[in-house]
Amino acid sequence: MATKKTAIFTLTERVTCTSTSETTATFDLGSYVDVGDRQALQIHSVDYIVQGDTPSATIASSLGAGEAQCQVTDLNRGGLVFANDRALVSSMRLILDTDGYLSNVTDLYPDNFGKGSDDGRFVVNDQLYVTAKLSALAGSAVNIVVRVNASIVTLSQKDFMAIAIQSTAADN
Repeated sequence: MATKKTAIFTLTERVTCTSTSETTATFDLGSYVDVGDRQALQIHSVDYIVQGDTPSATIASSLGAGEAQCQVTDLNRGGLVFANDRALVSSMRLILDTDGYLSNVTDLYPDNFGKGSDDGRFVVNDQLYVTAKLSALAGSAVNIVVRVNASIVTLSQKDFMAIAIQSTAADN
């Protein structure tokens, strides 16, 4: 399906949440995706790192009792989406309860990234969209760092068109 052009590399973006409103950021993929050459970004995995208002602050002192959500999509939905949305690449949820118990859930829907070199999510759009939301804020900010491990691939004409059509159909 795809011919690798590069080894795996990491794209990193930080979202700084200073309120309980949704906060957004984008990954600019314009340098990686090329329609004319059928070049796409193959996402192998997505990692989330939640930090306080400073790199050394505790999550409890910044978030308080509440939850942090973050999602990566390949279309701009204007907010958080349900797990069955075709644009959803990855999502996470971190919950800190009033007793200080911390739980983390990282979802990989709709794609389950495998371990093989051909596994992963192919993206032909020129941006990835990051949306984060907090249910509470005890400090001045909570930072969520999103790390996308990806490589650049060349797709066959049929595969590129199928992914582009699927992405466009998901936009409706």
